[in-house]
Order: sequence, then structure tokens, then C-alpha cells
Amino acid sequence: MKPEVGTQVYIQSYKHNGTLHRTWCKGFVVDVKDNMYVVVTNKSWVIEADGRKWLTREPAICFFYEDCWYNVISMIRKDGVYYYCNLATPSLYDGEAIKNIDYDLDVKLYPDWSYRILDGNEYEMHATMMHYPENIKKIIEKQLEQLLSLMENEKDPFNKECIDYYYQKYIDLMKTE
Repeated sequence: MKPEVGTQVYIQSYKHNGTLHRTWCKGFVVDVKDNMYVVVTNKSWVIEADGRKWLTREPAICFFYEDCWYNVISMIRKDGVYYYCNLATPSLYDGEAIKNIDYDLDVKLYPDWSYRILDGNEYEMHATMMHYPENIKKIIEKQLEQLLSLMENEKDPFNKECIDYYYQKYIDLMKTE
């Protein structure tokens, strides 16, 4: 089952122990390929596990993969595109929401192409607390290397052409709404 272009979906992120981590209440599907969903969130409510709610400030083009252990959120701001990458299980769509399990480690890529790996302490704590299996830890490490390589080589979605293409597609689809 795949979401349909032009429809709205929820996006749900869980933790390894099955608890809900975060929900985006509105994502607009702009593309569906064999192993990838591209969804735009714009002024979308986000609900955290502790019940806090916040509204996204800018359009974000989100790339969810069925065959990669990460997802990529590209936030379009006045001073450039910021990428926030979550190390997570491959995403799946169940007819209601795009879902994955978040494995804590994140990478933030700035418009000047510098990056930071975030939440290493949280990853170590949860790996111990939730007993992450060794094979999952190895997958996460390998996928982190792959993600950094994609960034360094400006492979999709880490380039202006890709983001411009999907942002224009979003604008065009919104005109028909």
C-alpha cells in the first residue's frame, strides 16, 4: 500500500519499545516512487510524546524511504535549506500514516554544508535502556556513514535542484487543491 499524490497523511515516529515518539498531523504527499515517499509539511501541528504541541514554522520537504534506515527533512528558510536527518527504520505506510522507529541519532546539515551529529548521548542511553540488538546498532552505524556520504557528494535529496523540484511540485499541486 502506498499513499496517493495529492492526499494528506499523518507521520508517526515511534521508539524501539513501541511507544509513540512524535506525530505530524498533516503531511501533503507530493511524490511516491518505488521505495520513497516525498511529503511536505507546512504549518503542521506536531504532537510530542509528552503531549506538547507545536506548529512547524516553514515548509519542509520530507523524504521517507522504504529501504533506508533514515529519513530526511529539508526545511526551507530565508537563509537557505537546513536538513535534519533521523536515523530510523525504513518507513512504511499503513493507509493512515507513514510510520518508522526513531533510533535517536540525528544529523543536521546547514546551508554552508557543515554538519553536526546530534543526540549521541540519547542513543547510548536508549540502546542500553531498550536493549537495542547488536545487528540494529550495526545497521544504524552503516546507514549513518551512507547518509554522510550522500551529503558530502550532494546526492539527492542534498542538493538545490532536488529541493527546488519538489517545492515547485508542491506549489503546483496546492494550486489545484
